Amino acid sequence: MIKVGIVGGTGYTGVELLRLLVPHPALEIKVITSRGEAGRAVTDLFPNLRGHLDLCFSEPDVTQLAACDLVFFATPNGTAMRLVPELLEAGARVIDLAADFRLSDPDEWAKWYGMPHACPDVLAEAVYGLPEINRGLIKDARLVANPGCYPTAVTLGFMPLLESGLVDRSRLIADAKSGVSGAGRTASVNALMGECGESFKAYAVPGHRHLPEISQSLTRIAGDSVGLTFVPHLLPMIRGIHATLYADMADQSVDLQKLFEECYQNEPFVDVLPAGAHPETRSVRGVNHCRIAVHRPQDRNTVVVLSVIDNLVKGAAGQAVQNMNLMFGLEETAGLNGIALLP
Repeated sequence: MIKVGIVGGTGYTGVELLRLLVPHPALEIKVITSRGEAGRAVTDLFPNLRGHLDLCFSEPDVTQLAACDLVFFATPNGTAMRLVPELLEAGARVIDLAADFRLSDPDEWAKWYGMPHACPDVLAEAVYGLPEINRGLIKDARLVANPGCYPTAVTLGFMPLLESGLVDRSRLIADAKSGVSGAGRTASVNALMGECGESFKAYAVPGHRHLPEISQSLTRIAGDSVGLTFVPHLLPMIRGIHATLYADMADQSVDLQKLFEECYQNEPFVDVLPAGAHPETRSVRGVNHCRIAVHRPQDRNTVVVLSVIDNLVKGAAGQAVQNMNLMFGLEETAGLNGIALLP
């Protein structure tokens, strides 16, 4: 059995990780840490886990965590990078669900996250954990940087177009919407029902922290720099991301439906819908799937890709479990074969 520790198990990502890990057949959860909730039963905070988990939150203890085979960090940005070097040295492997290891350039990281990177030498060995592009590297990684939710939906939507060189990579547009759980579990006025209910708005238009992460991934796929306009929006719903992506085609003779189907035909968690379809966020609620549809309106040269995920699953905890499965030689779909919740 894989011995697992979780650092920071009190947020939405933490409880989603627990929901997926508890029934997983190949692991045992040994420790769940929280400075603020130390000594409290996990099920007191998350009653959905009653009867499934008998652990209390504990203070973070590096020695205790280092005894685990794998440690998940579901912590705020800037936390994991202070503990990861010691855990790696002790032989534990790490998956960080925050942003500490997503950007390969420490100066770029400091620019967007407002603090110097604590371990740039370790940053250099981190593998970006999007299995659809880095599956082979993830299998051998000691440290995996779990992608952000927006970057997952946007990257998977653009990937077939950039790999094939079919679009003008200097004029990519990502218009993305997220449910309020993407902002985390910490109390915030903007996330109050009285503030976001019955409303809809864009935010961080001058520059969102996920922009450099998305640009980094798209540049690696394209083999050259990309020009990306990324505009996130807040939707008055709990879960889900819907990304509407636009690009200009250089070759209009290509069968886009065939291109996307062939690109993802062997991917267990990417579902290319039939021609003319419009994916809904509710179709991926609670599961580790990205559902994609591709359109070319009025047969003109603009490609429109629709990409939906659950921000807490394929956009966070589910993808982390998928990465864990790869790192430990398990079936990639283990523990992730659930069916989306409807209604």
